[in-house]
Amino acid sequence: MDSIDTSPRAVLIDLDGTLVETAPDIVTAANRMLEELGAPPLPYKTVRSFIGKGVPNLVRCILHVSGISDTLDEQYAQDLFYKHYRDTNGYFGTVFPGVREGLMALKEADFRLACITNKPFEFAESLLQISGLNGYFDILVGGDSIPQMKPAPEPLLHACRLLETSPGRSSMVGDSAVDVAAARATRMPVYIVRYGYPGPDGYNGMQCDALIESFNELPTLLAQPYVQPKKEITA
Repeated sequence: MDSIDTSPRAVLIDLDGTLVETAPDIVTAANRMLEELGAPPLPYKTVRSFIGKGVPNLVRCILHVSGISDTLDEQYAQDLFYKHYRDTNGYFGTVFPGVREGLMALKEADFRLACITNKPFEFAESLLQISGLNGYFDILVGGDSIPQMKPAPEPLLHACRLLETSPGRSSMVGDSAVDVAAARATRMPVYIVRYGYPGPDGYNGMQCDALIESFNELPTLLAQPYVQPKKEITA
């Protein structure tokens, strides 16, 4: 007879586009980087579409679209972005409506909460502090906390170990196919907000368990029994 998993319930939550509208911070830093490199600024929508897969990918995409990737050292550009992002991180973006209320309801329901982001730990920690969200989370896993980033499952598994729980007692909340893929690889349910940074394909065909309009929906969703998909779904 299988033993019953009595480990704590947990919710693993993405940061950019899920908790905080960070695009204004990132776009401002990106265009300041381009200005210093002697390149024209990019449209807000263009830079916004690159958010979600980590800073190296963001900078790489920006350089490529700007037509300067062949003549510039990528690490140098990345260092420039970080320099400007330290001045913009948390100062232009806003917490999405319903996030604070939803987090509070989850804490009151005895869920352990982890923030799982591809943003470097230094910037994620600062953003949570500036936005006043740090007090809701038991742990933070940044994009450089371990060698792997989402969509790899390792950041989620690492968070479960730190929270002393199991994937079977955990759920993922995010805004993109990156979050879906990471959650599916751990066989945990995944809920996607409709207002974030889903990438170029949008929410069409997003293979999540539910699309939600607000964090206020989470306590009710997570109180329902979860039925594991018959086969692993990748995004």
